[in-house]
Amino acid sequence: MMDGIDDVGAVLTGGVIARELDGRSGGGTAHDGHAGQPCPNCGAALTGRHCQQCGQAAHLHRDMMGFAHDVLHGVFHFDGKFWTTLPLLAFRPGHLTRRYIDGERTKFVTPMAMFLFSVFLMFAIVSNISGLAGRSDPAGDLSSGLGSGMNDARREIGASRRTIDTEVATLQADRVVAVRQRTPTEAIDRRLASLADDRKGLAIAEKFLPRDAEASPREVARAEGGPMPTIADVDDWIGRKVAHARENPKLMFYKMKSAGYKYSWALIPLSLPFLWLMFAWKRRFGLYDHAVFATYSIAFMSLLVVAATLLAAAFGGTGRAIGWIALATVPPIHMYKQLRYGYALPRFSAGWRTLCLLAVVTVTSSLFFLLLLYLGVAD
Repeated sequence: MMDGIDDVGAVLTGGVIARELDGRSGGGTAHDGHAGQPCPNCGAALTGRHCQQCGQAAHLHRDMMGFAHDVLHGVFHFDGKFWTTLPLLAFRPGHLTRRYIDGERTKFVTPMAMFLFSVFLMFAIVSNISGLAGRSDPAGDLSSGLGSGMNDARREIGASRRTIDTEVATLQADRVVAVRQRTPTEAIDRRLASLADDRKGLAIAEKFLPRDAEASPREVARAEGGPMPTIADVDDWIGRKVAHARENPKLMFYKMKSAGYKYSWALIPLSLPFLWLMFAWKRRFGLYDHAVFATYSIAFMSLLVVAATLLAAAFGGTGRAIGWIALATVPPIHMYKQLRYGYALPRFSAGWRTLCLLAVVTVTSSLFFLLLLYLGVAD
């Protein structure tokens, strides 16, 4: 329940931030009848529907219908800019990128505003809807699987120990008989020594199974007075954090999800050096061009994941198949079109850069995942 509330809050927060970055003031329709009156915000004389000094609307509503309009308008961008930007982002991304860079700003949602809204929406939808993976709580499933696996391991160790104890008792009785009959006992002694080694190995293996989220295997062994594990790094920082994550994977995934939409902006600076390298000898393209390209591209990919997830949730197995096919085929086509028309490239140049960009996406996604994994296991 709390996860869902957090996700709704994230969408609302993303939409409001995007709204502010988009540079639009409060909603409401103004009327020319306000001309000549002082602006309630800055005091300047009004000359039309908006203040010429601060941009605030002349007409200020004070009812719940107006408040609801502000929510829809401010969070979800239900205005002409959104519906002008979205089709271009989906079908003509290169033209959108180039037109925005060349100065057509007012008619389009800014790259960062579109990025924030789409990324927050993606995390909210994917976290709460059973879609492409066919399940709504992967962390819970993983937690259950890990817990079941550790319980099975403990049961197997216990069964093996009981088997060894039974055989040891039998061999000791046979040895007593052999000594009385003055027959050789070397074979029995070798088998008893082998079983003793096996039992010692089981004891060490059992100590590596996590028992306490706050204790490392070495600390457990020390507390029980048993033999210490011999692996040198089980007591270092990484070992302890991995043990804690295995004990409580649900918490780790929650922290990774929270960090995912908080630090999603890191994908942009991670991409910029690679984009710069692909155009290093084309000096007419600077980091600003690459930033607009990367931000719009990530926004589209996020919306594509949202669409695929909703399709899978609505149509089950068929929807999942279509969603995965779309995720495999649409991104390269989108990247090619955005590269070719956003940077005015010939087909061949756009083609090889698309292949490079797919490799870049793999690298940056891996780096971003490692960042989330670090944040997930960190205190």
